[in-house]
Amino acid sequence: MNDTVNQWVDENQETLVDFLRKIIQIPSVTGNEAEIQEYLCKYTSAMGMESVSFVPSLEELGTHPAFVKSDMPYENRPDVVAISHGAGGGRSLLFNGHVDVIPEGPAENWKHPCWGGEIEDGKLYGRGASDMKSGVAAMTMAMKVLKECGIRLKGDVTIEYVMDEELTGNGTLACVMKGYKADAGICCETSSMCVQPASIGRIWFDIHVKGKAAGIQRRYEGVNAIDLGYLVKEAVEAFEKDRVARTSHPLYPNIIEAIPCMIGQFSSGSYASAFPDECLLKGSMATVPGESSDGVKAEFIDFICKYTAERNEWLASNPPQVIYTGYFAEPSEIPSDSPIVTMLSDNFGKVMGKPPVISGRQGAADIRHLNTYGDTPTVIFGPGRTEEMHANNEWVDLNDYVNAVKILANTIIDWCGIA
Repeated sequence: MNDTVNQWVDENQETLVDFLRKIIQIPSVTGNEAEIQEYLCKYTSAMGMESVSFVPSLEELGTHPAFVKSDMPYENRPDVVAISHGAGGGRSLLFNGHVDVIPEGPAENWKHPCWGGEIEDGKLYGRGASDMKSGVAAMTMAMKVLKECGIRLKGDVTIEYVMDEELTGNGTLACVMKGYKADAGICCETSSMCVQPASIGRIWFDIHVKGKAAGIQRRYEGVNAIDLGYLVKEAVEAFEKDRVARTSHPLYPNIIEAIPCMIGQFSSGSYASAFPDECLLKGSMATVPGESSDGVKAEFIDFICKYTAERNEWLASNPPQVIYTGYFAEPSEIPSDSPIVTMLSDNFGKVMGKPPVISGRQGAADIRHLNTYGDTPTVIFGPGRTEEMHANNEWVDLNDYVNAVKILANTIIDWCGIA
């Protein structure tokens, strides 16, 4: 462990916190990433990194098998890639993090202003504080520490700041298609300070249910789609229970937390005084590494149709229609004894005085693109808490953030080597 690095971090915590506050104070809801990307491009360039900005091409992305269709244009929504070139002879390392965040929601739901970056009791509040601007800040400050301490590395370090992670993951895919890669990677997504060699997959779906139309006075001649919708919801819950009973993975000991399958939206009817003959349910389910996404999709359709057919004569003849649309992510993992996992864990132990928890991330992550297509075996580690993702009054523990900077900076040194 490098004492000079750790001392610089301890003496300059205000610098680290100020940077995190600054990027939280720049609103960057998905679709509005331009301002924060301009700031990060200039900031890393001032650090002495070779920083470039480019707007991903939806046309080019559309040729890739991992592309997820976007309903939003990409103009003025760049990726930023910053590279610190080493002296040569060392291993290269890539950092990845997304700058977009989910919408803030009603202001009255926030104890502190959503974009304020206010601090209370050692916690910094704001949208993205956990997911994942603290991770973005930690990987940036880890390189700043090394620059400030005059440490020249042997290997190259690449930092990817990507857009559109929350809806598609296409920002990281665009970097992969540009050819950015390294001997290993660290994605600084929310991990609650756990070292995570794996992430779940996520599948969004729509379920269309058709009833039988009838006039409101003779409603007894119709088939109410709301009633059918509740039966479909029950089927989805039964599918989750079935999967929990037969699915396992060593990095997900509490499997029920890893593979949720639920309905998030339910809508039916078109008018208060009209009989509801259609229903739309929207939801998502998750997969763990080792599972076939296509296989799970097929199982889901078969289960929903069989479950509802056995319980409702109308649905036996008019089965629900499942359509997979919107967000999709494959599960991904690297071996838990991979060199980058071992080295990151070792530095965690030196900084924290205890070994890290090795687990799987209970959320999808862009490591799927880096591992599968980017020739960059990537582990997840970040200061943001998974349970704070997308939460009102989102916050990050500043001690976790500062310690993450130390852990990452020392890992860069050990991995890349000092020239």
